[in-house]
Amino acid sequence: MAKEFEVPKEVLDVVTTLQNKGFEAYLVGGCTRDLFLGKKPKDWDVTTNATPDEIQGLFLHTFYENEYGTVGVVNDDATDETLKVVEVTPYRIEEKYSDKRRPDAVSFSKKLEDDLKRRDFTVNAIAYDPVNHTIFDFFRGEQDLQDRVIRAVGKPEERFDEDALRMMRAVRLAAQLGFSIETDTGDAIRKLSATIEMIAKERVQDEFSHLLMSSSPMHGIKLLHEHGLLKYIAPELEEGIGVEQNGDHIYDVWEHNLRAVQHSAEREWPLHVRLAALFHDVAKPETRQWSDEKKDWTFYGHDVVGGRKAKGVMQRLKYSGEITETVAKLVRWHLFFSDIDQITLSAVRRLVRNVGPENVWDLMKVRACDRIGMGRPKEKPYRLRKYESMIEEATRAPVTVGMLNIDGETIMEETGEKPGPRIGWILHALLEEVLDDPAHNTNKRLLAQARALAKLADEALQKLGEAGKEKRLEEEEKEISEIRKRHGVK
Repeated sequence: MAKEFEVPKEVLDVVTTLQNKGFEAYLVGGCTRDLFLGKKPKDWDVTTNATPDEIQGLFLHTFYENEYGTVGVVNDDATDETLKVVEVTPYRIEEKYSDKRRPDAVSFSKKLEDDLKRRDFTVNAIAYDPVNHTIFDFFRGEQDLQDRVIRAVGKPEERFDEDALRMMRAVRLAAQLGFSIETDTGDAIRKLSATIEMIAKERVQDEFSHLLMSSSPMHGIKLLHEHGLLKYIAPELEEGIGVEQNGDHIYDVWEHNLRAVQHSAEREWPLHVRLAALFHDVAKPETRQWSDEKKDWTFYGHDVVGGRKAKGVMQRLKYSGEITETVAKLVRWHLFFSDIDQITLSAVRRLVRNVGPENVWDLMKVRACDRIGMGRPKEKPYRLRKYESMIEEATRAPVTVGMLNIDGETIMEETGEKPGPRIGWILHALLEEVLDDPAHNTNKRLLAQARALAKLADEALQKLGEAGKEKRLEEEEKEISEIRKRHGVK
């Protein structure tokens, strides 16, 4: 069967070199799948009947540091980082997987079919010859790509018994590609779902993160739940199923959290924001109480409890300390302010201090996800714009004497001035000059100016100082006005 795809020269050269020496060589795995789907592959994998020693003998720069025969062929001249290394692996036959993650033994084969039948899913078991433009598809992977189906190669239970993480990978691929999971493959996942606990948490975390970073994390998490895997990964999320909320919400806690994380994916926000969006209301089920006074459900303290709970999930899945603390903070502080008419800049500054200036804008992203998860329109409302405006006002660089590259103590040391109002007048006079031209904010120039100002009489110096104060207030008002105009608020 002939099919022609565009393949980078660096990859084509590797295949051509092998074939010119009498070996078989094919592109295989995710790169072939992506070519069929019209996507740009992130990695390039070649399979061949050559042994590792024979592969290394054909290329100038290689490395071979694994037990599976994979040789990295290095192309130092490649301008694209994805083409720096092309992995070349001999046809393999794998023995039993006792630990559910790696084969007990690996042997090399001379038959392409032996290599393809050990692979996880049919869509990853298509071999493509980019020189002769032929494909080898022993397991109808191309048809499954057309049907948008994830199907295990051979018997699903055998594939998942070999490596239990393949069950999560099936879900992740379905989420990434927008595919469904074939019936027998799905049934095998449900039957063997508990074996995911035998997999190292770091590997589970990696697959979970890839799923969240897909374009359809909501679909992926639902598939994890439907196939019995989520209860071994993040059972806290399932506690929200069927948990009704108050009148502001049209979805239960489960659906709300999933819609929140889906919005973060649609906005292409980073992993820590997606994790915080997913877990922001994770504590609502355990904090829910009925209020006879309000005739509705309340969730007092779910933000505080949720921060601790999210941190526990992150630690259990072995996320780094940095991302764990960030997600916990975003969940803890996601419930901020309700009445924009009563918000003060001091309250906003306290929020910035609590969550950290480096995280405050990500907190606003989580808040936006929370709002969309309630079924609200995607247009940004006045309240959210007002929050953003006040945060920008609270975190802007202050237009004060503190921005000067000189301070009162230095002025006193260099001019002989004593503590008193004259120091303030000098500083504000210097500030006016810097506001007019920021290039003047150098210690050398300011010190020279301070010496000249110190020679003035009180009346003249005070006049210059007061003018500096007025200039500062004008600049502050102008900057705040521009911020509010940019956000469309008053």
